[in-house]
Amino acid sequence: MPTSVTYSATLQVRRETVLFLAALLHAERRRRGTRRGRRALGCHAQAVLILRWFLDGTRVMQLAIDHGIGRKTVYRYLHEGIDLLAAHAPDLNTVLDTAARAGLTHVNLDGIVIATDRVAAPGPNGADLWWSGKHKHHGGNVQVISAPDGWLLWVSEVRPGREHDMTCARRHGIITALAAIRTDLPALADLGYEGAADVVRVPLKKKRHQRRLSDDQHTYNKLLRGLRGVGERANALLTVTFKALRRVSLDPWRIGKIIQAALVLLHHEHDWTMSPSHNVIFSY
Repeated sequence: MPTSVTYSATLQVRRETVLFLAALLHAERRRRGTRRGRRALGCHAQAVLILRWFLDGTRVMQLAIDHGIGRKTVYRYLHEGIDLLAAHAPDLNTVLDTAARAGLTHVNLDGIVIATDRVAAPGPNGADLWWSGKHKHHGGNVQVISAPDGWLLWVSEVRPGREHDMTCARRHGIITALAAIRTDLPALADLGYEGAADVVRVPLKKKRHQRRLSDDQHTYNKLLRGLRGVGERANALLTVTFKALRRVSLDPWRIGKIIQAALVLLHHEHDWTMSPSHNVIFSY
């Protein structure tokens, strides 16, 4: 008697998204000159494999069993899809310029630490390179820029989890890019970016000899928290939509490409376009 159980499953994604990824894979095979029948899986089946990993976090071993291929082939197919998708991720300056022209009231800047189960690696001064003291787990720091309503606009490459948000933002050139456009497009952030308070708008803190914040300062902080609270939807949107981002078991340095690929999939799945409809409007 068979010792395994087979069942049907449905991938919660539009058919158009599968065809989009399959078309990218087909174009890459043509570019490489891959002959018909030389791959274990066709473009459509490979696209399904990649989307199963992103959306459901399906284990590599399970993907290998379901598609009748080896684990090394799964890894190769998966990394190929990640690189092709990430290559279509938008450029930072282009995103900011488009957001300003589209009439967005502001953008939100935040960081997210994507957990990884890779072993510890020594960093400067003997510190654990990927350990995040703030989050108490290993991970990679990715900077996220979102629209006023929390929809993702841009994601950065990855930096080790031990690095502070402010350090990562400077390394990626985000502060410089925001400074160049701040008169047309303000940026909101939390106190983790206090070092760039002349560029991004962060909550006000009491000064050394100030007993308490003034009423105007309290009001400013409440308004800023209200706007940023909506914007923080972006980080949750990533980990809720893509289970693979809840804990990455691949090389931590690949996290940046993985999250950029996820951004491209998210935009395509929702047929997303930048417009003033993504501004936050409060009514009283």
